[in-house]
Amino acid sequence: MSILANKSTRLIVQGITGREGDYHARQMQAYSPIIVGGVTPGKGGLTTDFGVPVFDTVGAAVRATGADTSVIYVPAKFAPDAITEAADAGIKLVVCITEGLATVDMIRVRAYLDARGTTLLGPNCPGLLTPGAAKIGIIPASIAKIGKVGVVSRSGTLTYEAVNSLTLAGLGQSTIVGIGGDPVHGVDFLDVIKLFNEDPDTEMIAMLGEIGGSDEEKACEYIKAHVRKPVAGFIAGVSAPPGRRMGHAGAIVEGGKGTAESKLEAMREAGIKVATLVTDIPQLLLG
Repeated sequence: MSILANKSTRLIVQGITGREGDYHARQMQAYSPIIVGGVTPGKGGLTTDFGVPVFDTVGAAVRATGADTSVIYVPAKFAPDAITEAADAGIKLVVCITEGLATVDMIRVRAYLDARGTTLLGPNCPGLLTPGAAKIGIIPASIAKIGKVGVVSRSGTLTYEAVNSLTLAGLGQSTIVGIGGDPVHGVDFLDVIKLFNEDPDTEMIAMLGEIGGSDEEKACEYIKAHVRKPVAGFIAGVSAPPGRRMGHAGAIVEGGKGTAESKLEAMREAGIKVATLVTDIPQLLLG
């Protein structure tokens, strides 16, 4: 099994004829042929040279292909409308890779999606990868292998480093999820940890957080009460200068909350094995 995406996923790519959309759609389809269509307004009726039909709207794509998932590669100023268009068309999971979306727009989008029961991953995220089954986004498949470790992270590059370390240690992954680091986003650590906890094929969990916000602490409360699978954790930003905004837009420490120390303490109290370096995670899970 896996979470969020598998070989049965029917994926459309919004912005498939743009430079980024075209480049990553080719990689996704070569890894796991789950793309059933693409969307670019004004280019409906075309077919990409790798065999994917293009539609003018998400609604037309869904009606023609039965798509249930969308990945978004459109410019930031158009991405909020692209997300809501996907929800209106009945898409159940929207993965938004685009970065730079305005917070005020995302507040509106989240309220819109929540009212319709649409799940959002991102924005400003690397997407997700179920090794051997489904690649949605920009996570490099070459560093992953099929296995039993569920990985969830706010940082794209830390995700890649953790996955590479796991693979080199002989620990494959069930699903890899990059939730993104924006202050207003879709699924968070708690949502993903719950899915991993309920997935019988996920036997271990790696959680990579960073300073700012309180999502990690909320997930730790759930882990302490409900998770009996081995969990290793890492927090980026331990050496960040106090009071300085850095990294992701969501990496903002306010009123003493969201510090590296508070997150590390929450992890330890939850029984999570805390890594000093990302590359320590495999050893902690095996130990």
